[in-house]
Order: sequence, then C-alpha cells, then structure tokens
Amino acid sequence: MKYKAIIFDMDGTIIDTEHIWKQATKELIATRNINVDPEINRFIEKQTHGLAAHKSCALIKETLHLPESVEFLVQEKTKRALELYRQQVRLITGFSEFHNSLGSYNLKSGVATNADNQTIEVTNSVLNLAQYFGNHIYGIACVNFICKPDPAIYLHAAQKLQINPQECIAIEDSAHGVHAAKQAGMFCIGINTSGNKDFLQKADLIIDSYQEITLPLLLKK
Repeated sequence: MKYKAIIFDMDGTIIDTEHIWKQATKELIATRNINVDPEINRFIEKQTHGLAAHKSCALIKETLHLPESVEFLVQEKTKRALELYRQQVRLITGFSEFHNSLGSYNLKSGVATNADNQTIEVTNSVLNLAQYFGNHIYGIACVNFICKPDPAIYLHAAQKLQINPQECIAIEDSAHGVHAAKQAGMFCIGINTSGNKDFLQKADLIIDSYQEITLPLLLKK
C-alpha cells in the first residue's frame, strides 16, 4: 500500500470544538467592552481558525489594539475554552467508526495538533483519546511550540510513528493545517466540519464527513 499511517489534527477534525473556541474568542473580546465592526469579527474568525492559541491571541491583540500582553490573553482565552471543553467537547460524527476500520488495513495512527498539553490532557480525560492513539498524541510542546502552518508537528508525528511522511495521510479542517500537512509531504484530506470549503482549497481531497472516505481506493493511489 502507498500509505502506512493516518495522522489526524485534533480540534475540528476528531473533536467538535469550533463552537468552543469561537465562544472563548467572543467572550475574550466582549469583556473588554469595545465595539467591533462585524467585518473585523469575520476577519478574526477566519484568520484564527486552526491557529495555536498564542498566534490567535497575537492576531486579536494586533487587530483590536488591546493593551494586555499576548501571554495574558492566551491564559484568559485558554481558561475560558477549557471550562467549555469539560462541559461540551465531543467526538466528530463518524470519527470513531472510521478509526476502528484502520486496523483492517494495518494503518498506524496519531494526532498532530496545535493544542498545548493542558488542552490535550483535558480532552483525553473527557474522551479517552488514548484508546484510539495510545501515546501517539503530539501537541506543539513537542516541537518547541512551532505551530502550524509550519510542518514541524506533522514531521514529528511521522518520525514517532516511524513512517516516512510521504507514506502518511493527514486529515485536517483548516487552511493552516492543510498547508502544514502538504509542506510535510503528506497526502491531505480536508474535512469540512466548519462548513467553509475555502479553508480546504489546497487539500488533495475534500470531504464533508468520514463516511465519504473509501480506504481501499485511497490506499491504492
């Protein structure tokens, strides 16, 4: 088979959290009592989709001219998001069934995410991601916090799985993630959980759900 592993992004790809991060961003802005033009809100939403917390907060700070440090904004946004994670985080529909089918093809799997260790730990405690991936769950702390769109986290995951990056399939939901996967040399499937295919234009294959992936055909490519 051409491919020997599938590496998944986490937020928006295996767990349904887009609404959580949107809410955390909205609350972060709302508490500052500033009037934000709807067009600016749309810009922030688009540009921060799939970004690590530090980069997303840096963009928010710059766009809205906030006086607080990026580190302070990251702490506040992450705290808000984690409270919502504990209450609302759930698996993307079809992920569990799809992952359970990988064993039939002897495919290894792992996670390569922009999330920090705290977010990964909370998610794992609620959803037991280890049952799917064992120890192969890698966040940006593994690569000195170099986040997507840099390919570092995907290259790290492939190395840990002991699979050549060109023999890996990546599944992503964001433009930053697709860019990272492609830069790593992987075949990239874009899953349209955000409802905006513009984020996924550079993916090799775009799907709306896991049910659309036909592994026997894909593995012969």
